[in-house]
Amino acid sequence: MSRRADLLSAAARVNLLLLVVSAVFSWSSLSDRVPEFALTKIEESDIKDDSGKEAVAEDDADPEDLEVFYPTHQWRTLRPGHLGACRLPCDGLLSSQSSLSWEAQMGRSSNRSFLCGEGLHMPQALAQQHDEQSCSRAFQAGQAVPAGSHVRLNLQTGDREVKLPDSENGKSGTRKESRRKRLGKVDVDSTSFTSQELKKALAKMKESEKAERKAHEEEVRKKFRPIEQLKEEFEKLNVKMETDYEIMVKLISKFNSSASTLDEKVAALYDLEYYVHQVDNAKDFLAMGGLQLLIHGLNSTEATLKEHAAFVLGAALSSNPKVQIEAIEGGALQKLLVILATEQPLAVKKKALFALSSMLRHFPYAQQQFLKLGGLQVLRSLFRQKGMETLHVRVVTLLYDLIMEKMLLEGSQHGDHLEEKLQQYRQVKLVPAVVEQDWCVVVSNLLAMPEHDSREKVLKMVEVLMAFCRERYRGDPALSTTLGLLRSEYEELAAEEQREGDRDGYFRELLGSVNTIIQELS
Repeated sequence: MSRRADLLSAAARVNLLLLVVSAVFSWSSLSDRVPEFALTKIEESDIKDDSGKEAVAEDDADPEDLEVFYPTHQWRTLRPGHLGACRLPCDGLLSSQSSLSWEAQMGRSSNRSFLCGEGLHMPQALAQQHDEQSCSRAFQAGQAVPAGSHVRLNLQTGDREVKLPDSENGKSGTRKESRRKRLGKVDVDSTSFTSQELKKALAKMKESEKAERKAHEEEVRKKFRPIEQLKEEFEKLNVKMETDYEIMVKLISKFNSSASTLDEKVAALYDLEYYVHQVDNAKDFLAMGGLQLLIHGLNSTEATLKEHAAFVLGAALSSNPKVQIEAIEGGALQKLLVILATEQPLAVKKKALFALSSMLRHFPYAQQQFLKLGGLQVLRSLFRQKGMETLHVRVVTLLYDLIMEKMLLEGSQHGDHLEEKLQQYRQVKLVPAVVEQDWCVVVSNLLAMPEHDSREKVLKMVEVLMAFCRERYRGDPALSTTLGLLRSEYEELAAEEQREGDRDGYFRELLGSVNTIIQELS
């Protein structure tokens, strides 16, 4: 019984030993288990330095500066059994006043990484040498680990490693240097100004702009006065700012007043010509009754009044259909033809011809009435009067414009409005009347004029009349001689232009017109 009891006691002790071994093995396995599947886990313990302030790592928001997975070559192995001079104060885990064995720290924080500080002796494994690709230099045995170093557990090798500072690895450890590498050299350091300083600078800029604006406004006020002040000063001087309408009323009154002298009436007409050039003013002038006053002025015995009355009438008629209709209904056409047909000074006939041209252009009804009243014969008579040579080219230009109006309208696309206007032009038999009254020879004789501008206008008229006057031109030896002389003259002038580098010059164009007429007659 005693022996059996001993055997049972021995077996119990063996089982108890196995149970203790199993418990130790299980505890060791559980203490070394990693809660995550990553090979390494980087953490920063809540560390306070000796002054009681928390050690805060610089938070660089640049994505390029964030290293989630730290390269292996930046870490050095720390092996147990070698204690250095570095201390690691870990909040609640390690005391900055006591040194614990490295093995105890391995057991308590196998899955954590520390931010190494002063106060905890670290292993002397930093003495391991690294090649040029992995580290910049090696720490000797007993050398202190720099403050702020990261410590991690490498689960592949089972060793603890310390990450070298950036300055030890050949890199800049400051945000400024990292940004300089990435952005290059800049003129202004963004860290030199705070947000408050920038706000103050912007406020000063706005204040300076306001000050400059106020100074500019004050300078303008000194140079110029407001319109209200000017009106007050004009009223004090009995000077009133009048509208065009008010001015024309006064001018018409002065012209129509029997108390006004001849010079005052002429001055009033001279000023009226400036205002009635505008279409709206001309309509107002018509509403005031000024048009009838002008028509009556064409009957004046004073040549000066006739001249200026015709001048104002021509200005009011220019491109103003409403005034054209009122003028022809008021008898202005007959009065103008009388002036041109009778003996009058050249200046009076010039202004009368100007008014007649303004009335006839783009007004087929007036053209028709012009032919009925013998207006073409009146113009023809100017070529027989002495001293009227300056009017000859103007008459030819007027006839050319009237003929081209009809031709261009016939060649354009016809709408409802244009069709009605074309019917009016078809009632105007201007070209047959020109041919019948022997204008072909009258026009061709003007080619002997010395002025190039006059020749140009006459050549255009000859080209237009060529279809109607060809036989007459072919039988005119004087015209053939004149065309030959013109061709020789313009060939020389065109060649001189070409030598000067002007290939499409004025004389070359005139030469082309002469050659065209010669070819038509050959």
